[in-house]
Amino acid sequence: MAGKVRAKEQSSGEFQTGDLAVYPAHGVGLIESVESRLINGTQHDFYIMKILDNAMVIMIPTINVKSVGLRAVINQKEVPAVYAVLKEKKDDIHDNQTWNRRYKEYMDKIKSGSLFDVAEVFRDLYCLKLTKDLSFGERKLLDTSKNLLLRELCTALGKDETAVWQTIEKFFTGNNGNGSSDGSSA
Repeated sequence: MAGKVRAKEQSSGEFQTGDLAVYPAHGVGLIESVESRLINGTQHDFYIMKILDNAMVIMIPTINVKSVGLRAVINQKEVPAVYAVLKEKKDDIHDNQTWNRRYKEYMDKIKSGSLFDVAEVFRDLYCLKLTKDLSFGERKLLDTSKNLLLRELCTALGKDETAVWQTIEKFFTGNNGNGSSDGSSA
């Protein structure tokens, strides 16, 4: 994955072999190739993308890039805005909404493909976890949102997961009033 991998700066929707891109709910992947296939007598072009976290390979029709939400990795200039979402206090996290209703809302945000939405899900669930036990589904969503968030931030910043996680954890610990000082992690 050395020299040919590059984060895409523009969001034109056109990717080339070696570009990094984000597939909603799966995370950052590498465009390994662009291939043409004959399907039902019609020629179609596909991006062959390998997800970095789990090595899953996805074929994405190039004409469906926008509809499936494939996008470029955020750039370094956008990271402070993601951090701002994480730092934001949310007073209504502890509402009386049932866990399954929250789960559906959070799953929709994760599927949106927006890192800002993923950051909201992570922030809300992380803060909720500090005050009460999460359901199995919520714990799974917390892990999913953490992994999606970390992978893309690491890619955008060119840093390892430990360094990025330490930065994120600081938003929820200490005296900022947004979390606890017990240093617990997701």
